[in-house]
Amino acid sequence: MRERTRELEAGKADGEGEVLAKIAGTSERNRSMAKRLHEIIKASAPSLTPRTWYGMPAYADEDGDVVCHFQPAEKFKTRYAPLGFSDKTNLDEGSVWPNFFALKELTAPDEAKIRALLKKAIS
Repeated sequence: MRERTRELEAGKADGEGEVLAKIAGTSERNRSMAKRLHEIIKASAPSLTPRTWYGMPAYADEDGDVVCHFQPAEKFKTRYAPLGFSDKTNLDEGSVWPNFFALKELTAPDEAKIRALLKKAIS
């Protein structure tokens, strides 16, 4: 929670710099995925602003609400790194839909799926 408090106090200072610093501090496997996700998100959803959220790389809409975030596997000692979407997105399909996606690696088809999810999320 201390990290979240610092994030709130810092406001919108240098969100991209903070995100890139968080990415740089992850393991090599997570770092390469996080760098690529950062590129994909910036290209596919340029309206989103990079920022940290509970110490994780995240991307917020113009109201400051986090739309998606990347959770490095080592943060919670999981075997995969989740890409999560918040309830502020438009990913609803029926009464049950996924909002977290487990990433073990990023392939070209995975990147295409993430691009499509981003476009739908911010539509």
